Amino acid sequence: LPEVFLPAFRVLPAEFLPGDSAIMVPHTSDGRVMFAIPWRGHTLIGTTDTPVQDVPVEPVPFSAEVDFILETAAPYFTKQPTRADIQCAFAGIRPLARGNHEGDTASLSRDFVIDISPSGLLTMTGGKWTTYRKMAEECVDHAIILANLEARPCLTRTLNIHGYYQYPDRLGSLRYYGTDAFLIQELMESDTAYAQKIHPSLSETVAEVVWAVRFEMARTVDDILSRRLRITFLDTKLAVSVAPVVATILARELGRDAQWQRQQVEEFTALAQGFLVEKI
Repeated sequence: LPEVFLPAFRVLPAEFLPGDSAIMVPHTSDGRVMFAIPWRGHTLIGTTDTPVQDVPVEPVPFSAEVDFILETAAPYFTKQPTRADIQCAFAGIRPLARGNHEGDTASLSRDFVIDISPSGLLTMTGGKWTTYRKMAEECVDHAIILANLEARPCLTRTLNIHGYYQYPDRLGSLRYYGTDAFLIQELMESDTAYAQKIHPSLSETVAEVVWAVRFEMARTVDDILSRRLRITFLDTKLAVSVAPVVATILARELGRDAQWQRQQVEEFTALAQGFLVEKI
């Protein structure tokens, strides 16, 4: 049976973990593993796992988790982190395959489980992002046997995903886009307005918002700031201040009116409260 947990993370300024090396603490006071990773000019620390019975649409960390992470990470940073230093606190939902396990969540396996019902329905549960290719390979291999399909060698181990580029660092601030970076650069060259930054302290440009709308199916301010540019998870207050600019670009691209723009900003601002540590 799957069991659902709430993993939570904190984002601090880069000054707490200078350089490009990550830290892993293999044994914390509650037996978990803690890590701190340089991430897009910031420091990402985590994680905690809290079992939950309900699955919220927008999960938020628990206050005790915030304090635990700060206390555990403090000895490894250049200075003592406080709640005031946290630029974002966010959580997600992670389903784990329990099986017959009755122990604590820290020892619960992150492996995946394949279940085949009497009717032949194949169900995969558990797993994690870093094993998705292995999961796909085993799932398809089982399906081939179940459906008596022609066996073929799996290609996923060497298959490049969309945007693969061998030298991403050459793309500067657009390196996260891979080969799409060249198309975004063309957008910026086609119109000087597209080359403008959406905020003086950010590297993201109007072209990136336009690209997300035209080619990545972004339709809301939350789509842009959270799931495309990730600004919400890097600095939530900054994301809120940028929301009106993004809403204006979206409205122009989608043919929306001023009322829609205001509603988008209001909805995003309300959503962002769940990422602000003072609200937790």
